[in-house]
Amino acid sequence: MQKSSGRRATVASIAAIAVSLLMHSGASFAQDKKTLKVGISVGSAEQIFEVVKQVAARDGLTINLVVFNDYQLPNAALAAGDLDANAFQHQPFLDNQKKARGFDIVPVGLTVTAPLGFYSRKIKSIDALPEGASIGIQNDPSNGNRALLLLQSAGLITLKPDAVKNNTATPLDVVANPKKLKLIPLDAAQLPRSLDDLTIASINNDYAEKAGLTLAKDGVIKESPRGPYANLIAVRAADKDQEWAKRLVAAYQSPEVRKFIETKFNGSLVPAF
Repeated sequence: MQKSSGRRATVASIAAIAVSLLMHSGASFAQDKKTLKVGISVGSAEQIFEVVKQVAARDGLTINLVVFNDYQLPNAALAAGDLDANAFQHQPFLDNQKKARGFDIVPVGLTVTAPLGFYSRKIKSIDALPEGASIGIQNDPSNGNRALLLLQSAGLITLKPDAVKNNTATPLDVVANPKKLKLIPLDAAQLPRSLDDLTIASINNDYAEKAGLTLAKDGVIKESPRGPYANLIAVRAADKDQEWAKRLVAAYQSPEVRKFIETKFNGSLVPAF
């Protein structure tokens, strides 16, 4: 009986060692991941990440891109494990998504600031904005708030002070609207396609670029490029200290990528790192 128990103990010990080695190997594999799936939005991010991919490849890291047309999808895909990281949003947007949908996602590095703008096919200057004009703004909380703040900075509306302070402004927080502007919330991707029906519309940089619009030439209201809306690279919280995450950020924040952004986009995108 004792001999049999000893054999069982030996077998159990070997099994425990094997499990330990397997777990250690799995952890090492996670840290040394060589291929990443990264979610981005259409437009300028695609161009920038072609340079990021080249820099990362020199470090032995392969980046496969998944391009999204909808801001609501990349965080869901990341949280579900379909992506390793994404790079499309600023911190206020991420905060709102985490609050609304419970995502356990965190930022690991900054990318670019994309100044927001209002665009028009009907007027060339905001001074020509008529009374009762239809104004398209984003229907998601963070970008909708951002658009309303930009309208206020242009002197077109006044918002409740608490909404401004807390970055929670919605059309319900407008307390003065002397031109009787009609605020029309739409999905961000729909705004460029709705320009023919609107007097002006707030359009995010990536969608504006896809529609052939540039902030410097076509914007009738322009956000300061040094505002608080720097975009970021995000990962699941469990991965924030992984080596591959650090290498992804390093590839993006390289001198080559900085030079490309500054040369290619002429101030419509500004490096935030």
